[in-house]
Amino acid sequence: MLKALALMNATRRVLKISSKDLAEKIGQSVQTAARKLKELERDGLIERILTRDGQFVVITERGKEILYKEYLDYKRIFEEEREIIIVGKVFSGLGEGGYYVSLEGYRKQFREMLGFDPYPGTLNIRIPKEQMFFRSRLDEEDGILIKGFKTKERTFGDVKAFKCKVNGVEGAVVIPQRSHYPKNVLEVISPVKLRDAFGLKDGDWVEVEVMV
Repeated sequence: MLKALALMNATRRVLKISSKDLAEKIGQSVQTAARKLKELERDGLIERILTRDGQFVVITERGKEILYKEYLDYKRIFEEEREIIIVGKVFSGLGEGGYYVSLEGYRKQFREMLGFDPYPGTLNIRIPKEQMFFRSRLDEEDGILIKGFKTKERTFGDVKAFKCKVNGVEGAVVIPQRSHYPKNVLEVISPVKLRDAFGLKDGDWVEVEVMV
């Protein structure tokens, strides 16, 4: 109710509004709207004047403080949403990650774009079904583009990267932009061998804090 009044500029001017109009704004009955107005007035969050010309409402400084606290809570929620946590199980890959990471065409860009020289290998993490919400979100985000390149032998495709941390150690999630790349897998590169750094073995759960 307080937010609805604020959106009608009741923090900046005296608002003339009927309980009926307010009820339509908040999707409640007229009786509920009238009761909520009385409660706000009783708690000192609004001043309300009833005259022959109608009902006049203005949000008090105390009411503004309540709204501002709500704003700060939402601000914290959405600012922290830039960092998401993806949980999965460590598993052994086929060693392809180490090969690709060691290619200078990628390594040079990793150093320039991510700020570190990666260990020549990846930490492979399989994401369970119940954790796929945030993994799928990475497919929608732009990320950091690591451009593909050509050698005499073959062409290497683009890679999308996201800076991340594993147990406080910096790294990056790398997602090859191949159509057949499995959606339930994360590959993480880092300046150190993460398996050895944390004594990880296949089947261990790990949290990856990803910056989006």
